[in-house]
Amino acid sequence: MRFYEALGLEPALMLDAQDLQRRFYERSRQWHPDRFARASAAEQQKALEVTAVLNDAFRTLRDPVTRAGYFLGEHQIVSSKHPPAELLEEVFEMNMALDELRSGDESARANLVEARDRFVILRNEIDHGLSALFTQYDKSLHGNPDESLLLAIRGVLDRRQYVANLIRDVEKELNVHVSN
Repeated sequence: MRFYEALGLEPALMLDAQDLQRRFYERSRQWHPDRFARASAAEQQKALEVTAVLNDAFRTLRDPVTRAGYFLGEHQIVSSKHPPAELLEEVFEMNMALDELRSGDESARANLVEARDRFVILRNEIDHGLSALFTQYDKSLHGNPDESLLLAIRGVLDRRQYVANLIRDVEKELNVHVSN
């Protein structure tokens, strides 16, 4: 787990944001390319490479969802890419409303705003559930890590991504039709 190692952290799903930032700043100062301006070309190149890894690590690990995706990827647990079955009917209705709005039917706007608001609430609920799963998995690291929890987390992350994409699509369409 290269990103955790770069910041001197034990791999975990829950991280202390202030500790993460402190570690990032400490290592960034230590490896900043300006400090290696008079060093050999090899040392300058190493400083650039380490700095790039530190930046990527911080950007990835500071966001809980991105961190979890990285963590699962490192464990070769990949996304299913299948839409959540319980959302299919609502997504179908939302897509119909999007088509109506695109064709000029402004009456669909209220339905889309309502759908977006429901999806935002759902995404917030999913985030809360993810936090609990992260904590539960991290506790299992002290004994025998529970791989089934990682599969459950992957499923919840996939569902969250699907919902986030729906929110993005609705907001994009609502904004496009406001400016037209």
